[in-house]
Amino acid sequence: MADETEAGKGRATPSRKEAEAARKKQMKTPTSRKEQAKRERAAREAQRAKQREALKSGDERYLPAREQGPVRRFCRDYVDRRFNVAEFLLPFLIVLLILFMVTGSISKDLNTILSSVVYPIVILGTIVDEVIMVRGLKRELRARFGDDSLKGTTTYAVLRSTQLRRFRLPKVQVKRGETLSDTYR
Repeated sequence: MADETEAGKGRATPSRKEAEAARKKQMKTPTSRKEQAKRERAAREAQRAKQREALKSGDERYLPAREQGPVRRFCRDYVDRRFNVAEFLLPFLIVLLILFMVTGSISKDLNTILSSVVYPIVILGTIVDEVIMVRGLKRELRARFGDDSLKGTTTYAVLRSTQLRRFRLPKVQVKRGETLSDTYR
């Protein structure tokens, strides 16, 4: 019992003024609203920088909220593993526009063929490819994650498929034609 009475905290109890000062120092509260806003801005910028790096590297921990989760990861991998007509649509349309300008003054017949035959075929091919991709994606998502996992996946997959593979963010993680594993949970 003598040991218990001798044992103490080893220091004097701080006064109220000292305790409040220590607490304020620990919280590091800014003295003004400007300082607080500056700190919050810096914290948001640091968070955005982490997210940008995660988008470039594919690090799952720091991805933005719309890119997180096993369902979104599966959608990305499903789109990235296949050859998509839509990813070449924009470059093709730019080439077609240049051809329209160049051939407009040279040949009206070539311009007519490009606008009435080639352009609709490319657009129709893109639409058919997207429908096939979305149907296959939904079938795979239902099989792997259940019916409740489909919300927002169609738009997400279609938008990702229209981007050139090299410029997709988050960075592509699978090769074309690669089979998808069952480790998405």
